[in-house]
Amino acid sequence: MDGGRVPVLVGRQRETELLTAALVQAVDGASGSTVLLRGEAGVGKSTLLAWVERAARERGFTVLRAVGSEAETDLAFGALHQAFWAPLQRSTALSAHQREALESAFGVRPGAPSGLAVGAAALALLEEAARAAPTLLLLDDLHWIDSSSATVYAFLHRRCAEQRVVIVGATRPDGPAARLWSAEAVDVRALPRTDAALLLGSRYPELAPPARDRVLAEAAGNALALVELPRQLAAAQQRGAAPLPERLPLGRKLERMFTERLGAVPPEAGRLLLLGALAASPDFGSGEWLSAVADENAREILERIEADGLARLDPAGQLVFRHPLVRTAVVSAASDTARREAHRALSDALAPGDPRRLVHEAAAALLPDEDLAHRLQEAGRDLARRGGDAEGALLLERAATLSPSSCERARRLTWAAVMSAHGGQLRHTAALVEDLKASTVPEDVAPLFAYAVVYVDQSHHVDFESSSALLPAALDALTAPGAESFGGLVEQAYFKLLLAASYTDDPWAWQALERHRENVSEAGRLCLRAWTDPGPDTAAALRAAAADLSAEQEAGAAWLLLWTASALDCPEGDLWRRFTGLHGYATQGSVAKARCHQDFLLGQWDRAAVCLREAAIAEELGYRTNALVFRLYHAHFLAGRGDEDGLREIEQAVRPTATRARMRYVLDRLSHLRGLAALAHRRYEEAYAHFCELTPPGHLPGGRPWHHTLVLDLVTAAVHTGRHEEARQHLAAGRAARSAEISGRHAFLFAAATALAADDDEADAAYRAAYAVPGAERWAFDLARLRLAHGGWLRRRHRPGAREPLRAAHHVFRRLRADPWARCCEEELRAAGDSAALPPAGPADGPSGLTGHELRIARLAATGLTNKEIGRELQLSPRTVGAHLYRIFPKLGITSRAALAHALDGGRPAGTALPPAAVEPGSQMT
Repeated sequence: MDGGRVPVLVGRQRETELLTAALVQAVDGASGSTVLLRGEAGVGKSTLLAWVERAARERGFTVLRAVGSEAETDLAFGALHQAFWAPLQRSTALSAHQREALESAFGVRPGAPSGLAVGAAALALLEEAARAAPTLLLLDDLHWIDSSSATVYAFLHRRCAEQRVVIVGATRPDGPAARLWSAEAVDVRALPRTDAALLLGSRYPELAPPARDRVLAEAAGNALALVELPRQLAAAQQRGAAPLPERLPLGRKLERMFTERLGAVPPEAGRLLLLGALAASPDFGSGEWLSAVADENAREILERIEADGLARLDPAGQLVFRHPLVRTAVVSAASDTARREAHRALSDALAPGDPRRLVHEAAAALLPDEDLAHRLQEAGRDLARRGGDAEGALLLERAATLSPSSCERARRLTWAAVMSAHGGQLRHTAALVEDLKASTVPEDVAPLFAYAVVYVDQSHHVDFESSSALLPAALDALTAPGAESFGGLVEQAYFKLLLAASYTDDPWAWQALERHRENVSEAGRLCLRAWTDPGPDTAAALRAAAADLSAEQEAGAAWLLLWTASALDCPEGDLWRRFTGLHGYATQGSVAKARCHQDFLLGQWDRAAVCLREAAIAEELGYRTNALVFRLYHAHFLAGRGDEDGLREIEQAVRPTATRARMRYVLDRLSHLRGLAALAHRRYEEAYAHFCELTPPGHLPGGRPWHHTLVLDLVTAAVHTGRHEEARQHLAAGRAARSAEISGRHAFLFAAATALAADDDEADAAYRAAYAVPGAERWAFDLARLRLAHGGWLRRRHRPGAREPLRAAHHVFRRLRADPWARCCEEELRAAGDSAALPPAGPADGPSGLTGHELRIARLAATGLTNKEIGRELQLSPRTVGAHLYRIFPKLGITSRAALAHALDGGRPAGTALPPAAVEPGSQMT
């Protein structure tokens, strides 16, 4: 590419280099990529999109483009239609099923495609385009793209890595659509003053210094303001011959500036601009189309508008506004009457049956109109059936405002609340519920209202009381003979009640669930079984249920299947990948939780920070329960690493809310994690106490399936505190419950715990049997713990082969940054005579002349262990430990245990090292 043909953007070297690299990778076939540009209005995102489009065309890219519009946020798949309608017309590779899915989504064919089918079809079109030429997909104003399209685009951006595809999106910082994207955003910031001055000088070289300084100060690096503000100055002001106007701030004032410019536009031009701003579709805002709708001189008017710099006609004949703020200003500057007249003109120009016609007709309406309200209601339900729940909710709301009857208004608002919930618009759902609480909800939609109230309480208020109070009666009503199904609401209400029971262990909720188990699908019954009695092959049943799921069943079953996987504490990557990017946040939040917990289980601990990022997203969207659970999952990584300070911080943030909401699930998990952190630091008595808070040895209560995965930790603590009989009791309870048959993870944990508690003559074979459990290598952290235990067992019995499992465990712990566990491995390796890859040994004696044995006792005492616990660890009597400490204290110059840690570490003389080879470790568990 000739670099001179693509202009250099002032102050955007970082962004253009990143975009160029993405294009080069796609051309070379190395990989596809996604770039998400994020910045305030006017900062230069659209300019960067234009730059990368030009650069891509120079390199032979096919360019697809969609632009979000406020006027079309309630048109499901409208933005997808913009980019993919033309490729769909040209396609020769799509299957009939995929073509039907897209045509149904675009409203040209009847039917209700699933999110999966639409996403898969769009991906197939993208792949087809990329086979012919590298392809660039540009998405401007993501914050205004309709929810259904945004969900599909989020799905596509996760799938482009293997294709010659580059996706570049632009959004404002608070844009809700971009929150579905996992790509790291590139923040397009205000230009530094030097670059801002360079840009201003290139556009207005004659600007006098006083005017230049004022513009630079008020623009504050906003690229659009740098270009537009000088236009507000009279020629004499630009030359410095007249006083400058008062300061004009940015933000809303910049939009107001456009509004003031519109004041000079003739009425006919203003009407044409308003029509273009409200049309907002490539096939519905072209110059030819506008000419047909507006006056005969529309072409001349368009030329004048272009000369004024407000908008232009692109090569395809589409009216393109200078900046989104121009479009916004055009609409906000128009009177209510002018907007209604424009909507009416647009409605009349569209064919009957076009969903946009109804939207414009509703916008033009001034008085209640039951016929129009009914048509909006049916259109909204149809959108929901096609996956456009959020957009359908907007139509139902508009139908409610046009309803002459208060009863119909409440009925339609209730439907809107449920659709809004399923579309992931939680805060909006909460507002609708509050509105409905002040109304009389018709009896026939009472189950819908109950569901909406529970949805908001569970998700937003972290409150599960209404679940047990409202949902059993709602399920009774929904399953009564002749009752309306409300589009599968039984399954969704059942899931919400199951969620409440799982979190709180409420017996009334469990009873209602049992009573209605025959009224739900196999997915619902499987989820109940997983949370109450996860018997043999439950994980296999989950995989079979997911495999047999049809596209029509997918939306209703997604939550149930993901929650079933959570009950089993086992990762099912194929399951959550199926739902990734194809539904609103209500489902995406569940997918993200499954992924975060899977990262912990599979040893992908470098992704720990994703939990906190997802928690922030959930908080921003109002899903406070999700945010709490994401923090709980982040605590798993902290506990595994022995980071007790971090764990304590998370617990302080989570426990009060979980206690108020009686979330037994969360509170039990926190106790488990405190025990795991204690294990990391070899405080086995403390760990055992935490585990016994959850369940006494030998007992596995129903309704709490996470207790089945406690087996390895509880047995570890029991063995290390001399409670071998209790360990055997717990293993016996697990055998009776057939815990090992629940899933592959359960099988491994049970086998590892069995090895730990085995008698000496059976232990080695038991360890090797645990290694041989199918899929054992998946559980990186737990497998490393098993190897550490096995290596320590071999070393203490002077058997060969101890170093190999210890080295393997050490490698994993170092990778996971589980430092306490890694140090344990190092001590065992040194004791086994292996110092090849460890720091060179120091003097034989420790600080102040401590022997290796004394140093070991001192270090254990410094962690807070009692004499009895240290004796159990080192196979000494408590009296012997006390005698050693009696000799240790004078050597260190201290008089109490409280000073031990300081004396062993920070209090030692400069240059004195603790000798790593002098440590004689006791028994360690993985």
